[in-house]
This record gives sequence, C-alpha cells and structure tokens, in this order.
Amino acid sequence: MSQDNINALDIARRLPDVLRRLPFIARGFYYYAVKNERSELTLGTLIERNAEKYGNRPAVLFEDRSITWSELNAWANRIAHFFRDQGLAKGDSIAVFLENRPELLAVVAGAAKLGVACAMLNTSQKGKVLEHSINLVEPKMVVVGEELTEPFDSIKADLTTSHANPFLFLADTNTMNAFGDAPDGFLNMAEKVSAFNSDNPILSNPPIMGDTAIYLFTSGTTGLPKAAPGSHRKFIMAYGGFGLMSLAMEPEDVLYCTLPLYHGTALLVCWGSVLAGGSAIALRRKFSASAFWDDVRRYHATTFGYVGELCRYLLNQPASDQDRNHSLTKMIGNGLRPSIWKEFKERFGIETVAELYASSEGNIGFSNFFNMDNTVGFSTAPYKLVKFHEGTRDPIRNKKGFTEEVPKGEPGLLIGEITKKWSFEGYTQKEATEKSILRDAFKKGDAWFNTGDVLKEIGCCHLQFVDRMGDTFRWKGENVSTNEVENIIDGSGMVEEAIVYGVEIPKTNGKAGMVTLVPHSNGSEFDVNKLFAYLKANLPAYAIPVFVRITRAIEKTGTFKYRKVDIQKAGYSLDRNNEEVFAWLPKTEGYTRLTPELVADIDGGKVSF
Repeated sequence: MSQDNINALDIARRLPDVLRRLPFIARGFYYYAVKNERSELTLGTLIERNAEKYGNRPAVLFEDRSITWSELNAWANRIAHFFRDQGLAKGDSIAVFLENRPELLAVVAGAAKLGVACAMLNTSQKGKVLEHSINLVEPKMVVVGEELTEPFDSIKADLTTSHANPFLFLADTNTMNAFGDAPDGFLNMAEKVSAFNSDNPILSNPPIMGDTAIYLFTSGTTGLPKAAPGSHRKFIMAYGGFGLMSLAMEPEDVLYCTLPLYHGTALLVCWGSVLAGGSAIALRRKFSASAFWDDVRRYHATTFGYVGELCRYLLNQPASDQDRNHSLTKMIGNGLRPSIWKEFKERFGIETVAELYASSEGNIGFSNFFNMDNTVGFSTAPYKLVKFHEGTRDPIRNKKGFTEEVPKGEPGLLIGEITKKWSFEGYTQKEATEKSILRDAFKKGDAWFNTGDVLKEIGCCHLQFVDRMGDTFRWKGENVSTNEVENIIDGSGMVEEAIVYGVEIPKTNGKAGMVTLVPHSNGSEFDVNKLFAYLKANLPAYAIPVFVRITRAIEKTGTFKYRKVDIQKAGYSLDRNNEEVFAWLPKTEGYTRLTPELVADIDGGKVSF
C-alpha cells in the first residue's frame, strides 16, 4: 500500500478483521449514534453499570494500587454525597487540579453523578494563566492535590469563588485509606468524604446526556486558554466509537495511560474506551520512555494511549531484544507521523493503530476504523476540505463570497458542518465560540466549525493530517497559543516587539516555539537568560520558546502587519545578518547561542529535543 494512497482493495484486505469485530461494531454504533440528549445515559450510569457487571474486576491500576469497579463506584458515590452536602447541585462546576492518579477519576465520577461539571486544569499552568483558566469557569470549589499546592497558593488570593469553603485538599497518598494534613485555608476532602455512605445517589433531577460533564482547556487565537464544555454525550460517543468499534475492548484488557488526564485524548478517549470494555486503566503520572515497557509488562497492558511525540521518544530508545516482550497489541491516540508509523508497528509488534482526529471543542471526529496505515480514518460527520490563505486559518472566498473545496488529494482546511446532530458546543466565552464558526460558507445561512487544521484525502474518504494553521502550534503534545506567549513576553518589560511562531525541527513531532524579538533600547546588552528565567516563572515548559532570534527591527507589510510567514521560513538559521539566534538545548537551564556547528547538529537530528 502506498504511504499516501488507500484504495478499495486495501479496505477489502481488512474486512476479515472487521467481520470478527462485528458484534462490537454493532453495539458501539448504538452508543455512538444515540440522539436523545435527555437520556439518563451518562458517565455516572456507565460506572454504575460496570460496578454491577464487573464489580470484582480492576478498574484502575496505579503504582501498587488496584481498585475494582465496585470500589471505584462506591468511592465516587461518597464523593457525590459529600459534594451534595456542600451545597453543590446539577449545573454547578468545580475545578480539578490533580496529577494523574486514581483520585482524579474518582472526583470526576462523583461530580458527574450529581451533574456537576469538572474543569480539568492543566497541571503545567501557573501564575496568570492558571488564574485565568480557573476564573473562566467560576467554579464553586477547587480540588487541589498536595503535589500542586505550590503553584496554586501563588494565585489562590486572586480567584473568584462563591462558596464558604471553596478550596479542597487531597494528600499525595492513597486517600481511600489515609487523609494527611490539610494546609491552612483548605478542607481535607478525603477526611470529609470518608464520613458519607457509598450508595448510588438518588436524585429528583438527575443529569442527562446533554449536560456538561467536563471543561477542557484549549489554547486558541484569542491568546489565553479557552474553556470548552464537554457533555456526557462525548463520553458515550468515545465509549461506542473508540472503545467498541475501534478497539473492541473487553474486561481482560488493560489500557496504559501516561497522557495527562486534563487532555481529551486521555480523559475522553482512553477512559471512555476502558469504560466500554469494563477494562482497567493503568495510570502513570508522567510519561517515561525508559520505564514505559517495564510498566506495560507490570500491568499486563494490552492497549496504550499515545500522542505522536510519545511514540517518537520510544523509537529513539536503543533497540533491545525485549522490544516485543510485552502484551500490547493495540494503541489509540493521535499524531503518529507517516514517517515512523510502519517502523513503530514492526519494531514493537503492534497490530492495531486506532489513530484518530478530534478536538476538545469540535463537532467532528475521525477514527481509523479499518486499521489502515498513515491515516486518521474517516468520519460519518459532514465535512469539507477548503482552500485557505497560507499561514493562516482563514478560508479563501471566491467572487461570490463562498468558500471552495480543494481538489481531491490536495491539502485543505478542515471544516465541519454544524447541524442539530453535529452540534458545536463551543467555549464558555461567546466571542471565542463565534470566532470559530464559519458562516455562509457554501450557501447563505449555513454554519461550519473551523478546525484550523489542514488535512488531505488519501482515498476511500480516508484523511491524513498535514498541519495546524493559524495562531497555534503543537509541541510536546500540547497546543501553544502564540498570542498567549507574546502577551507574557510583552509583560516582561524587556522587549519592544515580539513575534511568536512554530518551527519544525528534524526528527521531532509538531513545531517548536520560536520568538523573534526587538529588545528595549536602554543602552545595555540584552540578557537573554534573564528573559528565560521570567518565561520559566510564567509559562509551562512546553510553551517556553525553544529558539530566540534577536533583531533590530521586525519587517511589516504596508498595512502594518508582520510578515510572519517570511520570519517563520527563516526558522533558526543563521543566514540573516546582524541577528543572533539562541536555543534552549535539552537538559540545560538557559539559552545557548547557536553556531553553524550547533545548527548542523540540530538539522541532523543529533540534538534530542
């Protein structure tokens, strides 16, 4: 099969496997296609059902802990009763600031049973960005893990809350058995929860499928993070579409997840798939390439959740005779590049790559249902690939004011039609929601969600991801907003102008952050590492620019717009006169000035970013 082409014969070769999965596909389609938004099919009821069917089977594995479905459900029930005792009710929200550990899943499940939505805070955030994210959703309470009290304490006084005791503490231990000591200003949540019964809550107004279950935070063109509501229906669709139709999950399966649970790929896709099979999810706080296969063997994992960068890290590890000494046969996630797809499968003996395309806020998703190579699969949602202005997420309009589709096989901007069935849940900010909607695209009155991503068709309605456009780029599995980083740099008081963008580095996934800046003319030499210290204090590590270009002036167009595409093309090269370029090299605590030799090493893939 050609890397960039799929035909009917390729699909036919996969049919025997599809036929074997037919019972799972039939069940999965039922859940994927449920239309009744008022159905009481929710995250909470899925957990209760698994507690009845698979009560003694493991639901969560973490370090030396194993929690059964019955235990998880009972734990979530106690949390639900505690929240209700605190005055929380359907329609309220809380914020969750915990690293990957069982407590996070129990809190989300307990809140879901009441119809209380959980805002899943990015654990890398700090300072003004973290404060902004929390205040966006105006949560009644915030659950803070002991492991994250330091960044939380720095913004605690600036939060807007309406609860008498808004801050809940969970010790960094097995809080089912030990409570720890809560700092001043916090309620000890585990201690309070232990006093409540473990019966399923009975509610006069229970949550329904269309209610908001979670908020996921996404960076976008407005700069600071946006909060995208996710209904219970998204869990139900992941349950059916990914857990059953794509992976055919069963109770004996174990899905190993090192992706952060504040991401949709981990929380919705991975956990949703586990819920579908009555399977177990094995958690690790943070990904470790050196510990990955030992963990897989320890938990007898059959499946794992990935992003492309994770797979590249694993491939970069020295080859070993243990590379196939494991039980993994399936993987689900996004961003596996065609350049390493086949190599990864063959080296590690993976049979099924359930590559997908989706976004936290979007109304469209693709899944590699037929287990084809180098594709995000196909979608049953209505979509188009349209012509766009290079370097932007803006579609091109013709003389009649309408967008135009690209020829088959050509890269195009992906847009998903907004219909009653394929609704766009948007963001908490109305202006951000409206900015993502493309109106009057093909006819007056139509509406489409603009993904900002470029894909291309490679045959049989299968698409392949090409690039992320506009004012965001993806690095270390995270979306980075150029405007957000620019605003932080502007706040340093050290620069006159700064332009942030993503640049490609050979043998890496996504794009690394780069800033071209003009220092303040104060007569003294610009201290690039003073800037680094400031960035480290105000940005998560993945958002700190990897490269810095220092120049005397940034060229603009006649309409005073930056020539961002030209700056981006220069990358981190040293071809421009009278400019210095610095790089944040791996395992260093500051910027290093680039030399031709260092540039050659980076271009040759000798520097492992």
